[in-house]
This record gives sequence, structure tokens and C-alpha cells, in this order.
Amino acid sequence: MPILNVKVSGTRSDATTHAISDMLIDLTHRILGKDPAVTAIAIDYVDPRDWTAGGKTLAEQGRSSIYLDIKITDETNTKSEKSAFIEATFQGFAALLGNLHEESYIYVQDVRAAAYGYGGKTQEWRYQRAG
Repeated sequence: MPILNVKVSGTRSDATTHAISDMLIDLTHRILGKDPAVTAIAIDYVDPRDWTAGGKTLAEQGRSSIYLDIKITDETNTKSEKSAFIEATFQGFAALLGNLHEESYIYVQDVRAAAYGYGGKTQEWRYQRAG
């Protein structure tokens, strides 16, 4: 059950939204072992004229960029899995968007099970009743 918040430089398009969603669903499932049925993704598009990296706008640099914040339940993934996810996600966005700026950030946030959930139930509540 992750939630992914994505900021992408560029103009919104249905094709890009679907490509990003498909890629992230695949990576969260394949690398982090998360269930696609309870994976949520919110994508915001930012005009490259309004995004700076290294003191210049992305429009001035002719570059693209992303910021991804994924929240996962603490202690459900290893350091190696999170590292592999970050690398694969960066490469995936580079392939989708082209000319991806190195200053594109991916943040895997481990959230305490008692403080995180969906459908009105915490992950801790689900864990206690799964036994």
C-alpha cells in the first residue's frame, strides 16, 4: 500500500500520465513487492519555466526533472530494495521524459505502521488482525 506523489516538469498529457502510472505500478510491485490494487499515484505537472535546478529554469536548460515521494510502511523493504527502486525509477523517468536532470529526486519514506493506513484503518491494525 504505497502512495506516490509525483511532480513532473512539462505539460500534462493523458499519454504521459498513463506511462508514468504504468511504470510506477510495475516498479513498486516488482522491486518493492507492493500490491498494485492498493497503490495510489498522484501526478502534478510543473511548467519547466517554474522549476529551477542549479539556479536556472529547466526551460533555459532544455532539461526535464521529477520529484517523487513514495510512502511505504516501515520495515517492509530492505535498503537494497529501496536503492534498486530509486535507481530503476530514475532510469524509467529518463527513458520516458528524456534529458532528465540529475537534480531529480526520489524519496522513499518509511512511515510507522501505527501512523499510516487507508480505508480508515492503520497498517498496524491490519497487521494485528492478519495473524
